[in-house]
Amino acid sequence: MKFHGTRIWSILLCAAWCLVMTVAAAQNPSPRFKVIAFYTAKNDQAHISYVHEANQWFPAMAQKYHFSYDSTDNWDNLNAGFLSQYQVVLFLDTRPEKPAQREAFKAYMENGGAWMGFHFAGFALTPSDFPQNWDWYHNEFLGSGSYVSNTWRPTSAFLRVEDKAHPVTQHLPAVFKSAPNEWYRWSNDLRRNPDIRILLSIDSTSFPLGTGPRQHEIWHSGYYPVAWTNQRFKMLYFNMGHNDIDYEHKSNKTLSYTFANELQDQLIIDGLLWLGGNNKK
Repeated sequence: MKFHGTRIWSILLCAAWCLVMTVAAAQNPSPRFKVIAFYTAKNDQAHISYVHEANQWFPAMAQKYHFSYDSTDNWDNLNAGFLSQYQVVLFLDTRPEKPAQREAFKAYMENGGAWMGFHFAGFALTPSDFPQNWDWYHNEFLGSGSYVSNTWRPTSAFLRVEDKAHPVTQHLPAVFKSAPNEWYRWSNDLRRNPDIRILLSIDSTSFPLGTGPRQHEIWHSGYYPVAWTNQRFKMLYFNMGHNDIDYEHKSNKTLSYTFANELQDQLIIDGLLWLGGNNKK
């Protein structure tokens, strides 16, 4: 059989193109899952610093662990059409405020979506700019109820693993030291909620926790959960997410970082991989 030169070149070019596409596909496989992070990053410099840090750290982790990461400060994207593109939603620093946004998030979670929230995403205090006006989210979903108080300044704590059997805590020692953080106390006792599985709490060796100067900002005893999941949903809440800032000298310089602690970072990435996998609630 005779082949004309043009046909041979066409075959060779096609073969070369197929090879290039095969190599490209091998180097850039489809993401295991897609993550969308919502944030506000206004007013509190400690939260702004943390959000900027998160939006640098998560893309690096996405490349390493083969998932995709997008972020947006447009909370109107919290709608069914937009959320249908993603398997995991992150609230980096706040919560949705509009009724339509809240209903879309509730429907997303009740239909098998996955969520990870940090620090201020759980905050609610009446009266404040973030009142407790969303019972489903604060009481049923998070289970924590309202914010009650916090430690100050942002300080590292020794955290105790409460549930070593959970996939999210599998790479952690029994007790480890966290990155500096402002720690929250809640109105609800999560230990009394049968749906809540507490993963981490503040270990008693942390006390006194905080430096003040006001005495109520220094904790000397008590039980304080800092990471948990509600077994009715695919969700995780981490109380971490508040960087220390140089307020005293008015420089607003970041003095500590949330994603600068190897064990805590491992906890967060294991949590994200668990949420993004085919795990059950």
